[in-house]
Amino acid sequence: MFGDLSSIYRPLTTETVGAYIRTRPELTAIFNPSDELEAVEVGDGNLNLVFKIWAKADPDRTIVLKQALPYVRLVGDSWPLPPDRARIEAQALEIHSRLVPEHTPHVYFYDPDMYLTAMQNLNKHLIMRKGLIQGIKYPRFAEHIGTFMARTLGSTSDLVLDYRAKKMEVARFINPELCKITEDLVFTEPYRVTERNLFHKELEPQVLALQADEALRVEVAAMKEKFMTQAQALVHGDLHTGSIMVNQTDTYVIDPEFAFYGPIGFDVGAVIANLLLSYASHEVRTADLAQRADFRKYLTDTIIQLWHVFVREFQPVWDQVDPINMPKGYQQNYMLNILQDAAGMGACKMMRRVIGLAGVEDIRGIENADDKAVAGSLALNMAQALLMNRKQFTTIEEIVEVATGAKPTYPWK
Repeated sequence: MFGDLSSIYRPLTTETVGAYIRTRPELTAIFNPSDELEAVEVGDGNLNLVFKIWAKADPDRTIVLKQALPYVRLVGDSWPLPPDRARIEAQALEIHSRLVPEHTPHVYFYDPDMYLTAMQNLNKHLIMRKGLIQGIKYPRFAEHIGTFMARTLGSTSDLVLDYRAKKMEVARFINPELCKITEDLVFTEPYRVTERNLFHKELEPQVLALQADEALRVEVAAMKEKFMTQAQALVHGDLHTGSIMVNQTDTYVIDPEFAFYGPIGFDVGAVIANLLLSYASHEVRTADLAQRADFRKYLTDTIIQLWHVFVREFQPVWDQVDPINMPKGYQQNYMLNILQDAAGMGACKMMRRVIGLAGVEDIRGIENADDKAVAGSLALNMAQALLMNRKQFTTIEEIVEVATGAKPTYPWK
């Protein structure tokens, strides 16, 4: 399918992964030759194979293997996709491990022939989206994710990197195929009638009204242009709550295969957007009003805190810039632009998760059809309010206030 596939490449299965592991000297410290290995394929994402492997006699000796397929798994081989994204992911993890090792899974090796990465099995952690659906609070998450974003984004920007090193890094992380997926699914298809859009039929009047709103499409186009043209820092590119593993003490960021040099606000906005999608889902997921209000306060407090942590942890970047060419006023404008970009790009991420091809379990996993429509409607109204008001925002508190002031529309009543 692709000329860059080596003669060695083959997709692994639960039956063949054990034999592959036996060939890797990097894993001899984990598995013994006499170990009976067990494996399960857990790749519930849209693109890749993911295996958990452990020693049957000692399940704590365990790893994860992630292998890129030469097509989009969600669709099949009718949508080819170069597996070089596995290299992008491995190199991004290497950078993240250097900058924030406490929030990056350990990588044992990357196999360029198999487009495969072996890494730490975070078996004491839960995918954050699943926890939020259950109403679990993570008190250290805001501190952790604010720190992660500030250090990974600030340290890979022109504010820190030498001019030559930055441009070479931009070239190393050129990721056109996965960027095209984002351009299509986040910034293009939700705002027009297309067969790849998937939304609850009760939302059709609201979706059609949104797609007919030219003023909104003007703002989406501005966000798309910025995504495509602003090589500001090495962004994760897919930083949603399904790419974050958490427990009550730890936070790990995984799956940076969409990484490229883009606008900082895209990552910040993605985290905020997914917390707001959770907020919208609990309109119907949590029936008890007091419990709902309590969990939603946790979500909005988290949004506010993570931004303030991001600003605090970004300060060391500003401490080392030239104050003549980058005076305080410029620095303040830079951070304000990130905040406003986060509102606009996060809004686009929210709308695509309701309208587009790849939804989120927070909303699409709601069983009752009317409840699902209520949550989706609320998410769309929250997103539109953020997008259309983004240029007026000066604080994270204003973003939260505007988003949470939205109400669901009931066009089916």
